[in-house]
Amino acid sequence: MVDALTEQANKIWHLSNVMTNEPALQLAQNLTKSTFADKVYFANSGAEANEAALKLARRYAVDNFGPEKDVIISFKRGFHGRTLFTVSVGGKAIYSEGFGPKPAAIEHATYNDLDSLKALISDKTCAVMVEPIQGEGGIIAADQSFLEGVRELCDQHQALLIFDEVQTGAGRTGKLYAYMHYGVEPDIMTTAKSLGGGFPIGAMIATSEVAKHLVVGTHGSTYGGNPLACAVANATLEYVSQKSVLEGVAERSAMIMAALHKINDQYKCFVDIRGKGMLIGAELTDELKGRSRELMKIALGYGVMCLVAGPDVMRFTPSLVITPEDIEQGMAGFAHAVKDICQNT
Repeated sequence: MVDALTEQANKIWHLSNVMTNEPALQLAQNLTKSTFADKVYFANSGAEANEAALKLARRYAVDNFGPEKDVIISFKRGFHGRTLFTVSVGGKAIYSEGFGPKPAAIEHATYNDLDSLKALISDKTCAVMVEPIQGEGGIIAADQSFLEGVRELCDQHQALLIFDEVQTGAGRTGKLYAYMHYGVEPDIMTTAKSLGGGFPIGAMIATSEVAKHLVVGTHGSTYGGNPLACAVANATLEYVSQKSVLEGVAERSAMIMAALHKINDQYKCFVDIRGKGMLIGAELTDELKGRSRELMKIALGYGVMCLVAGPDVMRFTPSLVITPEDIEQGMAGFAHAVKDICQNT
């Protein structure tokens, strides 16, 4: 990735978005060859990609059915970005309150509850947006029957299905994209974060039938698809697509899971350890309820960087190619942190 960035930096950094560039074309080809999609729109972040996906869904509905088909359904505890549109579609009021009037025609169902979605979806629904694994919501994977049911309901009501794979994409779960675990294909998908290996980039990908409604001038980005970001993303995608890398994600995941279960056997600190690949969540017991950030800070003191997914869930998202030695060292440090917080309960 560093070599790709350096090489491209010595060529061209930026040009007008009315033109294209070779790295962007190559990345678009790589994404469409590797996924369900036919077309790609490049952005700079996950929020921008999701904003584009939601606008495309609304435009598709207006063009095909009229302006009355405008309702977007997402899920409680979901997270889709921090623009006014995406934060309103997200299912956490803590992120969306305090900014005045919100965009209209947005509803929230309960995740992994098909009956909840059935109660909301109608012929006025233009799209359903869902994370195959809720990240900010607590590292909760969708049930197979749930995603299949969501797809069926969308087809029944002529609504588009949008998968937000900003957090789950680019090898994070042991497949190139998490939807591949389920065999359920969306109409639109978003990807970012790992796509650039840490370099800012986002993308919305879609079928030709849907994408054709986002014609020239209806949406755009000054820096989306810039040569630097696309060059890095090409190198990242080429690397993480390798069978050995994806199989290695599963192997490393098993090591981390085993270490967390061992810690739990000793300290009885988790009620659940879950996730796919290198997206792992450990839910704290009632005795430690609300103390995830405290545990995160203690772990940092032992040289371990982990995250939280709400007040009660520890989130582990290490490098896809972290070494076994680093896993062992990191889990040892985390065990010390757990010991400390349990002694202060």
